[in-house]
Amino acid sequence: LLQGVQTVIIPDELVKDPEQLLAVLETQAVTRIVLVPSLLRVLLDAHSDLALRLSRLRFCVCSGEALPVDNARRFREQLPHCVRLNLYGSSEVAADATYYQVKEQQFAASVPIGRPIANTAIYLLDRHMQPVSIGMPGELHIGGDGLARGYFNRPELTEARFVSNPFSSEPGDRLYKTGDMARYLLDGTIEYLGRLDHQVKLRGYRIE
Repeated sequence: LLQGVQTVIIPDELVKDPEQLLAVLETQAVTRIVLVPSLLRVLLDAHSDLALRLSRLRFCVCSGEALPVDNARRFREQLPHCVRLNLYGSSEVAADATYYQVKEQQFAASVPIGRPIANTAIYLLDRHMQPVSIGMPGELHIGGDGLARGYFNRPELTEARFVSNPFSSEPGDRLYKTGDMARYLLDGTIEYLGRLDHQVKLRGYRIE
């Protein structure tokens, strides 16, 4: 928006039809797109000539679900000219908290979720609220300017999820307990490992 790039809002009925979605992206010469990995998979399955039809596409941002390794590999093969960003976050932290640029290397198990975005702090903590070592799993906690104040009319859930930040000297500073498990890789990036509970995500929507 700050660069004056036109925004193309695609209606739901077109998004649900791969042919029509691809046609809109092509005719509107879309250069940047934000979608969930499951929708990207539908696009990758739709045509083998995506590089030709989406030649203007330069940035593809995926969030809302874990990004499968095969999805990332197929994207690189079919759209080699496009930068792929893998984002992690939730509504409680203004949607996004970390980012990772998917590059040429192969991933054995998963695509990392990367590092914190600006004005965001990430902590991987054990059940005693202590930081875990590199390679060890811990619950992902998020702090920073994007943190919500809590859940509307749900004080008990707010108290359980938005906890005092033991690493801050600022009065009232809090962390959001995501319920997600993650670990630090050797290069400092974060790898998502799954849920602590039975919550699942379907097309970007959380289901308890």
